Amino acid sequence: MNTDESESNNYPWGDARRFSSYANYFRKRYGSRIQKLTVDAGFSCPNRDGKVGTGGCTYCDNRAFNPSYCQHNASIRWQLEEGIKFHANRYRKADRFLAYFQAYSNTYGSLELLKTKYQEALSVPQVIGIVIGTRPDCVDEPILDYLAELSGAYEVIVEYGVESCYDSTLKRINRGHDFETAKRAIEQTASRGIQVGAHFMFGLPGERKEDMLAEAEIISALPLDTVKFHQLQLVKGTMMVQDFEQHPGDFVQFELNEYIDFFIDFLEVFNPDIVIERFAGEVPPWYLEQSNWGMVRNEKIWGLFEKRLAERDTWQGKRYKSNFEKRSR
Repeated sequence: MNTDESESNNYPWGDARRFSSYANYFRKRYGSRIQKLTVDAGFSCPNRDGKVGTGGCTYCDNRAFNPSYCQHNASIRWQLEEGIKFHANRYRKADRFLAYFQAYSNTYGSLELLKTKYQEALSVPQVIGIVIGTRPDCVDEPILDYLAELSGAYEVIVEYGVESCYDSTLKRINRGHDFETAKRAIEQTASRGIQVGAHFMFGLPGERKEDMLAEAEIISALPLDTVKFHQLQLVKGTMMVQDFEQHPGDFVQFELNEYIDFFIDFLEVFNPDIVIERFAGEVPPWYLEQSNWGMVRNEKIWGLFEKRLAERDTWQGKRYKSNFEKRSR
């Protein structure tokens, strides 16, 4: 593939962007923008209440990514209606929405409780489906069977927090599960025809750049539809800040341009069939212990990323086939 081909929309995902983007994924499915609306359904987490562990993951503070309209003491319907009003000003073209169950572990409850909460979200007329953020150790056969049934009538995406492919890292950040548990949950979800996503972080303690780049091959082999990648951000008051203060040499701290080039290296060998929902995270600056990137917003980061892809004349999966062909010889 060359630059002329990219201008002819000849990338594997069928458009001129140099990576398989989440926005275009839904535009092709529905012909228009589909907007996520975050809701806090009041779930807990087995890594906080003692079932798996206590204290939660060392990097975690849910307040750092919940929008103002997302309040666990308000009804799901109210949160969604407030979210629709909020986005009516920001994204005027969005008229259909996905209810995003984001805070904590949103399959951590009885099946009857889950049905009640999901159905409340789906009762809002503009909501066409749900995105369920959860842990891979918080699903079972009955829950997945129900979600498979629900996916026949609605858009259903299960998004697993995985964070790392390395068990040593998962233990250090107090995840409370291993990578095999995540792999099994992803496979069981995909086998039912449910759309499945995953979340990973770059810059976790103990991982070198080459370790992170090696994850491209591991993640590429998973039956994922979508994936989110975030750089590690040190949120005030978390155990991760304490770990960093005690062991700063164990952390790879990316400058912005360095991270963009790193992620492009990763993307070149990454499966082009997996949709990239996000490659960097954004936490309000008042939550951060420190920020190597200053006040730059996600919109600008995306622009810098796409500009750099063009400068390097590269794209998602450019070296994916040759990489695997080389290994198989």
